[in-house]
Amino acid sequence: MVNIYNFSKHVFQNLIKENKSNNSFIPILLVLFTIPLSFAINNISLGIFLLVSFITLKKSGIRITRELILPILLYFLMAASYFWSIDPKETLSALSKEIPLLLIPLGFLIYRENTSSQKRKIIEYYSYCIVAFVFYYSIRAIIRYAIFHDTRMLFYHGENDKDFGLVPKLLNAIHMSVFVALAFFYFFTKEVKSKLDKFFSILLFVFILMLSSKNIILVVILLTMIRIFFFSKTAQNLRLRNLIVFVLLIGIIFSVGKIKNRFKVEFQTNTEKSLSTSVIDGVPAGVHYVSIKEAWTNPVFSPNDYFNGTAFRVYQLRIFIELIKENEAYFTGFGLNASYPKIKEKAIKYNLYMGVEGDPDSGYQSKNFHNQYVQNFADLGLFGFILLSIMLIVNVKNSIKNKDFVHFAFAFLMISLFLTESFLWRQRGVVFFTMMYCLFNSGIVLNNSKEE
Repeated sequence: MVNIYNFSKHVFQNLIKENKSNNSFIPILLVLFTIPLSFAINNISLGIFLLVSFITLKKSGIRITRELILPILLYFLMAASYFWSIDPKETLSALSKEIPLLLIPLGFLIYRENTSSQKRKIIEYYSYCIVAFVFYYSIRAIIRYAIFHDTRMLFYHGENDKDFGLVPKLLNAIHMSVFVALAFFYFFTKEVKSKLDKFFSILLFVFILMLSSKNIILVVILLTMIRIFFFSKTAQNLRLRNLIVFVLLIGIIFSVGKIKNRFKVEFQTNTEKSLSTSVIDGVPAGVHYVSIKEAWTNPVFSPNDYFNGTAFRVYQLRIFIELIKENEAYFTGFGLNASYPKIKEKAIKYNLYMGVEGDPDSGYQSKNFHNQYVQNFADLGLFGFILLSIMLIVNVKNSIKNKDFVHFAFAFLMISLFLTESFLWRQRGVVFFTMMYCLFNSGIVLNNSKEE
C-alpha cells in the first residue's frame, strides 16, 4: 500500500509540474483517458479542454498552423453540406457529433505548443491508461468465462452491451484495437525497456489478438516487422539485408498452405469467414454466403444472402459508384450523414436482407459505407475526399520527417482502418483521430529515441 501511495503521489506531482509549464497537459490527458468511457464523460473532458484553452487565450493568442487548419476546413465543409443535403435534418444532427474536428484543433491553436518531452509524456500516460483498461477488461472476461464457461467472453465484442464479448459492443472491438495498438507501439519502441515494459508489450499484443480485428492484427504485425527490420538500432547497418529478409519472410508467410488457402477462399469462394469484420450479427444457419465476385456482379440478391465483412464492403463500393454516377454528386455528395436514404434505395433494388420485424437497424440498408474514403466522397463530394487524403498524407510525411515510429504507426493504422471503417463518423473515432492528429502534427513532433 505504501508503494502504491508513493507511486500515485509521484505521478500526481509530475502531472502538476508538467501542467504548470503548459496548461494543455492535463486537459489533453483527460480527453484521451476518457475516450473508452461513456460519451457523457468524454464530452465533459472535451469541455474542460476547451474551457482551459479559452481562459489562456489572452496569454498565448492564436497561432496559425497549416496542419491544424485542415480538420477545421473539413468541419466547415460538413457544415456547408447542410445547404445541399438531401436530408438536412440528419446533417444538422450529425454536425454536433463531428464538432471535435473544429474544437480540438482550435484548442491546440490557442494553447502553447507542447515540447517533444511533454508530448512523449502525454503518450506515456495515455499508454499506461490503456494498460489499466486492458487489465480491467481482461479480468472482467476471465470472471465471466468462469461463470458462464463460454469462450465468447474472451474475444471480440458481443451482439449488444449485455451480451458475450471481451469488450462491450458500444466500445467496439475494432476501435479498442486501435487504442490498444498505439499504446503497444509506445512500449514496444522504447529503446531501453524494463521488464515491466516488455510485459506490457506482450499483454497489449495478446489483447489485440483477443479483440480479433483481422485488419488491425495484420497491420500491427506488419508495423512490428518494419520496426524490427528497418528502425531498430541493430537494423541501421543492415538495411539491404533486412529488406531482402523482410520480402522473403512476407513471401513465405503468404505461401504457407493454410494462409495461402485462407486468402484464396476470401477472394474466390463463398465463405462465412472474412478478413474484415461482419456488419450483421446473429446470422442464422443455412444462409447463402455471398462471395466477393457475387457482391460486385450479381444483378440481384435475396434476403437469404449473407455478406461477410469483405464482401459487404465490396458491395458498398459498388453502390457508391452507382449512386455518384446516377445522381451526378461528384462535387457535392449527398450531405453529411445523408447518404442513408440512397443506401436504402439500393438495398431495396437489390433485394437485400432488411432486418427482423421491429428492428430495421438489423438489416443491411441501415449500415454506412464502412470505408472512410468512400464515406467522405459520398457525403461531402470530391473536396471532402481530397481534404481527408491531404490530412493523411501530411500525417505520414511528418511522421517520417521527424523519425517518430509511434506517429508513423498511428498514421499507418488510420490509413488502413479507414479502408474498412467509417471511423470519423463515430464519436470515439473522431475524438481519438483528431486529438492524436493535432498532438503529433502541432509544434515539435514527438521523437521516442531522442531527448530535446
